Formats: sequence, structure tokens, C-alpha cells
Amino acid sequence: MKMLRTVLTFSVLTALVACVTINVYFPEAAAEEAADRFIENVIGPEDAAAAEDNAARPQASHWIQRLNPLDLLFPAAHAQNVNIDINTPQIRSIQQRMEQRFQNTLRTYFNSGAVGLTNDAMVEIRDLSAVPLAERNQLKAAVTEENSDRRAVYREIAVANGHPEWEDQIRSTFASRWIANARSGWYYQNSSGAWVQK
Repeated sequence: MKMLRTVLTFSVLTALVACVTINVYFPEAAAEEAADRFIENVIGPEDAAAAEDNAARPQASHWIQRLNPLDLLFPAAHAQNVNIDINTPQIRSIQQRMEQRFQNTLRTYFNSGAVGLTNDAMVEIRDLSAVPLAERNQLKAAVTEENSDRRAVYREIAVANGHPEWEDQIRSTFASRWIANARSGWYYQNSSGAWVQK
């Protein structure tokens, strides 16, 4: 009986030690860095005000946010040094189109306040009356193309990194980073959808 109890105890302990789960958490910090690189490539280097905004942004400790009491009993294997790849041919192609569109069309309308950044990582016409009548169709087409490319790039980044289920989180990360990287004077939507000037 004592031998059976010893074998059972050893088996249970072995099973507990072997229960290492692999939790693939969304790498928020890496996604923010990737979003910032992507956005900088589209709109150019951030200005001093945006740099100060980024420096002032609190850096939350991700391990505290993700602490799970079960991890004490069943240790989780976490991926280390996660990188978000934004350097695939598909992503580069979308990025080049967005950069060209920004330089040729959208920059002027962001600067004038005619368009703004939405709180869901898109672009929206905010004040069509600020655009000359002859340019309105061109602006509408540019915004439609921009939003199509934005949806495509968020999906492509998630797929390129082997986690299509991350698309919503990628988009959410980009939403906050577009606003953080916006130039002074640009408009963006706050969390309640109201337009605010940076």
C-alpha cells in the first residue's frame, strides 16, 4: 500500500511539473513599436511634440497585467523577445501606396483639418466644406482607398505574424499610435467619437 501511495504521489507530481502551458499573449509593446515604425514610414519622422508625447506615455509592466494565479501552479512558457514583422512584400506594397497617397493628397487635408483620424484606426472626412468643390471627389476617392489599405494592412500584419486572430488587437494598437504620431493641429476622434484637435 505504501508503495502504491508513493507511486501515485510521484505520478501526480510528475504530471503537475509536466503541465507547462504555452500561452501566446498579444505582444502589445512589440506591436506599438511596429506600428510606430510603419506610421513613420508613411507620414515621415515624428515631430518634437509627438516625441514628447511618447516619452510621457506610461510604460505599463506587461507581466503584472498578465499575472495569472494558475501560472504559479502550472508555469507558462512565454515567448521572449517577440517581434512583429512588418517587412513582408505585401505589407511593404501597402505601405508604399499609403506613403504616396499621404504625400500627394492626404497631408494637405490633414493639415487643413478637412480629414481626421478616427478612433478605430481609419481616416474620415471631417469638414468637406474646407475642400474646394473641384477637389472633393479626389479627396473622397483618396479616403476610400486609404481605409481599404488600412484594413488590408492590419489583417496582413496579423497573418504575416502567424496570428490572424490578432487582427482586432493590431487595429486597436494602430488606432492609438496613429493618434500619438499625429502632427500638432491634426484632428482625431476621442474615445466617445468627438473630434479633438491635437
